[in-house]
Order: sequence, then structure tokens, then C-alpha cells
Amino acid sequence: MSYAIIKTGGKQFRAEPGKTLRVPTMLGDAGTKIEFNEVLLGSDGSAAKVGVPHLKGAKVTGEIVKHGLGEKIVVFKFRRRKNYAKKQGHRQGFTEIRINDIKLG
Repeated sequence: MSYAIIKTGGKQFRAEPGKTLRVPTMLGDAGTKIEFNEVLLGSDGSAAKVGVPHLKGAKVTGEIVKHGLGEKIVVFKFRRRKNYAKKQGHRQGFTEIRINDIKLG
């Protein structure tokens, strides 16, 4: 089974053909084709190729499935005995991507 480690949005993800990934928000509408050129490592099932820092000529292609917001986290700050309490929520945006093809060059 082939796979690749790609870098996008300051994070690294393991991409396999047919799988979907939730990456930090990217530009583009649903159905838009997207290409990742920062491939750090790739394997065709028998041998692995490691880039220093990236594999030359390697790319991972996919398409945007949807955009959305992740689960809510609660940020609660307080100072004891000072009558200070602050509650705040946050939902991080994501883009869901379906991986179509991996070329290791």
C-alpha cells in the first residue's frame, strides 16, 4: 500500500489514496482539485523514500470535499479571590480533502 507524509498548514499528515484528511483551512470551493508538493516521505509498499527536506518531483493530488468547523473547546480563565472570570469558546476551521493519487517522482 502506498502512502506519503505531506506538510500543509504547518502540520504533517499521512496521505493514502482514497482516504480523507482534515487539514487546516485552505482556499478553494468544494470539488476543487488541489496539489501538495511538500512531500517529506513516500512509500510504494516495498521501499520508502525520504526527502531532505522534500522529495524531488513528488506530489500528492486530491480534491476538496468540504469546509467546516471542528468541535468546540472552552477557554476558562479566572483569578481566585479577585472577582475575575472569563469564559470563551473556540471552534477551529478545517478543510476536508480526499486524496486521489500519489506520485513519488
